Amino acid sequence: MTTARMSRLRAAFTMLTVAALLSACTPTEIRRAGDDITEEVRSAKFYLQPQLLPEGSPGDLIRSERILGTPDGAEAWRIMFHSTDVFGKPVVNTGLVVAPTSSTPEGGRTVVSWGHPTTGSAIKCSPSSGLDPFDLVEGLNDFLDRGYAVTYTDYTGMGTAGPNSYLVGETAGRNMLDAARAARSLLKEEASSRVVLWGHSQGGQGALFAGQIATSYAPDLDVRAVAVAAPATNLAKLLDADIGDVSGVSIGAYAFNAYAEVYGDSVSGAELDTILTPAAIAALPSMVKLCLLGQNDELHAIGKPLVGGFLTADPATTEPWATLLADNTAGAVPLNVPLFVAQGETDTLVDPQATTSFVAHERSQGVDVTYEEITNTGHGLVALRALKPLMKWLEALGADEVAGPGSLQ
Repeated sequence: MTTARMSRLRAAFTMLTVAALLSACTPTEIRRAGDDITEEVRSAKFYLQPQLLPEGSPGDLIRSERILGTPDGAEAWRIMFHSTDVFGKPVVNTGLVVAPTSSTPEGGRTVVSWGHPTTGSAIKCSPSSGLDPFDLVEGLNDFLDRGYAVTYTDYTGMGTAGPNSYLVGETAGRNMLDAARAARSLLKEEASSRVVLWGHSQGGQGALFAGQIATSYAPDLDVRAVAVAAPATNLAKLLDADIGDVSGVSIGAYAFNAYAEVYGDSVSGAELDTILTPAAIAALPSMVKLCLLGQNDELHAIGKPLVGGFLTADPATTEPWATLLADNTAGAVPLNVPLFVAQGETDTLVDPQATTSFVAHERSQGVDVTYEEITNTGHGLVALRALKPLMKWLEALGADEVAGPGSLQ
């Protein structure tokens, strides 16, 4: 049998399988699934950076591409845009913009810049390049229904080539603000300068850093509010609490690998052999290639034998790791906009007490904090279950009004 014939048979088999799976779906689900398959085939080229990268300021678009598989009543684009990292060096980011097809409200749409939770740290782990780039966005339909536009960054080093950014707070914060700038550039007069920052877990850290630096880094944006769910705050305590299980080892692998790559050339002692065991160092290259979603079993198979044998010292008291973790912990600079924090009471990844302590710290700095503790809820569902109070909070705040009470103008 010829190779071409085999390829046609495989394609026919795939289509029959897909048809069987889709037979129980709604028309909208069938349309989106078919569109997702089409997008998966054609998206790879988008993430290759141009050989001659055009000059641009943070937030300037490099390219955009309209995509299929959108929620009903919405249109969407992949975006590639300029940003900067923690050292202020130019980097390239990718991400997504989604906007309602309904009439644009007076004054333009408020832009929600979403920070995604941990999906991995490798290029292939980016949400925008996944089979359904909308699926992970907590509250996407809620925001669209209320007339907001939504954007997100994959973070530097994911989606397209760039330095590692896992739990590097200021890089993620800059990325989130520049995603909002890119969305405004794409949507033009449809988008206003008003921005809401919304993030879960790792994305919560990014949203908090974005809020801290917004006035100095992106004075062209009118950041109205910051909202986070189970945010990664005190990183030293987070690692200490989690390192005793395989999830903590996985997060530790991503984080220490990132910090060694990002700070190794400029910070004395930021080498892996100053904090990790030889077994952990040997396992790291395999672990960081794997995505948390889709390759979790493989990741845990490598990480599980390292539980109890990952670290050689306490990073909270061992330099330079203690300083690096502190520098990437949000809260050193008070926010000048209202803050919404949600925390699941049964979260075993982000300790509820750590979030409660962070809220107390923010309030002590004069930040206007609304704190929602959600019962019978763990880490994975907290952002979804926080949506109802979050939407009420944003409405009361006037985040989508031309000159609402949350305005910095």
